Amino acid sequence: MDIRALTPAFAVSPQITPEDVPAIAAAGFRTILCNRPDEEIPPPMRAEAVRAAAEAAGLAFVTIPLTSRDMTPAAVRANRDAIADAEGPVLAYCASGTRSTVAWMFGNAGSQPADELVAAAERAGYPLGNLRDQLDHIGELVGKAS
Repeated sequence: MDIRALTPAFAVSPQITPEDVPAIAAAGFRTILCNRPDEEIPPPMRAEAVRAAAEAAGLAFVTIPLTSRDMTPAAVRANRDAIADAEGPVLAYCASGTRSTVAWMFGNAGSQPADELVAAAERAGYPLGNLRDQLDHIGELVGKAS
């Protein structure tokens, strides 16, 4: 398991297994957020298997599958809201942690400077500076909407 913190209350990881859940709970996470579509993985690692282990460990479990074409404003908002509504630290996972990181960055665009979001991703090992212009644009749109 490769947990990478983006904030004190939010981290990302590549694919986890049901066997990883006790260590996730012991690390202090209260919610697991699955951003990986089931179609990408074998049944023993699919969301329902991880959900069962999470619930058995007393953790909340949220599923918001994302692909590049599913990274819509509605999906980003749902992801942001799931993190905001969690009662304690959240661990989000996908294949590598990148999609979960991108969704977090897009969800925070407009409330945090793009440079801070990019820096957090880079500290976690996700070189996503190429998204800076998109983050700035989202921030401008969010600013105009308020």
